[in-house]
Amino acid sequence: MVSLRTTAFATISIRTHKTEPQSHGKVGNFKPKRTYPSLETRSSDQKSLAIARILMVMEPRQGASSPSTLMLTSGASGRISALFSRHALKSLLLLIRAVVLLLLMPFRGRKRVVLVSANAAERSKDERSESSGGNNRKVGPVVRVPATALPWRRAASSLVEQEVAARRALAKKRVVQDGDETVVRDYSIFTSARGDALFTQSWRPVNGENRGLVILLHGLNEHSGRYSNFAKKLNANGFNVYGMDWIGHGGSDGLHAYVNSLDDAVFDLKSFIGRVLVENPGLPCFCFGHSTGASIILKAALDPKVEACISGIVLTSPAVGVQPSHSIYTILAPIVSLLLPRYQVGAANKKGSVVSRDPEELVAKYSDPLVYTGSIRVRTGYEILRIAAYLQQNLKQVRVPFLLLHGTADRVTDPDASLKLYEQASATDKTIRLLEGHLHDLLFEPEPEREAIMKEIIEWLNCRVER
Repeated sequence: MVSLRTTAFATISIRTHKTEPQSHGKVGNFKPKRTYPSLETRSSDQKSLAIARILMVMEPRQGASSPSTLMLTSGASGRISALFSRHALKSLLLLIRAVVLLLLMPFRGRKRVVLVSANAAERSKDERSESSGGNNRKVGPVVRVPATALPWRRAASSLVEQEVAARRALAKKRVVQDGDETVVRDYSIFTSARGDALFTQSWRPVNGENRGLVILLHGLNEHSGRYSNFAKKLNANGFNVYGMDWIGHGGSDGLHAYVNSLDDAVFDLKSFIGRVLVENPGLPCFCFGHSTGASIILKAALDPKVEACISGIVLTSPAVGVQPSHSIYTILAPIVSLLLPRYQVGAANKKGSVVSRDPEELVAKYSDPLVYTGSIRVRTGYEILRIAAYLQQNLKQVRVPFLLLHGTADRVTDPDASLKLYEQASATDKTIRLLEGHLHDLLFEPEPEREAIMKEIIEWLNCRVER
């Protein structure tokens, strides 16, 4: 005899697939065909018969068809069935699709919209005329947005325009107030193919024969005016010098120290080289670049057209090898730069790595309003990592003659990467100097090291002009 505790079966509902449809887990719609009374209210014979029936349900006979199988359920199986129903799966697919579209949104093609405020629309014609031409490419149409549209973006654009105007006015003032009578210093506005106004300046000797050209490209966060003393030393040796503030720097357009793409700076440099060569036909042309500016020159020099029209390049502390403070930044940078491109991360330059051993030069640099001293912007940092990675993969393609100088104590860019560039470059005329104990800003190191570095660069240029 099988004994069961009758209290465990106080209320049991039994149904078959034949008599009732699937309830999909909704307990409120469950209508049992038959409900047995409590076992405690039955006689002993009735109890035995009920127990036997229950055992038959729990242990069905072999060969019994599945539709007639009795089920004892609390409704959980119905809820599971509802979870995997067609409606639930369809909702899940719609949710996944929405997430994917949200992630792909930054990659969708979009036209550039330029917001023009009233002040910007009335930009003076004399500034436009300052551009010397040199760039025959047509500028795309400007889309004018009503003043009532996108007020938050219009306000942000207006603030950037005001900042650019202040920086450009200061850059012009410094050129005009340069009292050195041995050189002719001038400035001009160079319009890029994108329609951005780039501040450029030149240094030319008053007396003496012009023997060559040098195009200066500054590093990240600074401007071409910082290299005025070096430019004047080049003037004394017969070189006309031209400097360009690349986008987002110095007196050029753009949010301060924000670079949407360094490829834009590379293209701007190519256009600027073409303009300088048109103004100075027949003179050998050299390029000088520092840090990120050196990387821009290197990438431009990989273009066979640029390689054919320059006689050599001088690189100081090139950003060929740049490592973030943590490897996770390399992984996150591409994503965050798309979602929050202007977000600032990391410590300010003045609180970060020391770039010179001369305290006076450090004070002069970080008190200069044209030098950006805030935290680096995400997109700018990612662009530096991207151009460095590109150069690492194309070191063998460097064929232009070059002089490379790098301090062994540099903590901003990697001197080992510069050595790798020297070893792998295909150029037959190449020179490297690793300066023991020197920091990042080589032309702003203490005397007499600074003078020795400038002298070495000028001697290298003179040798190639005289050939």
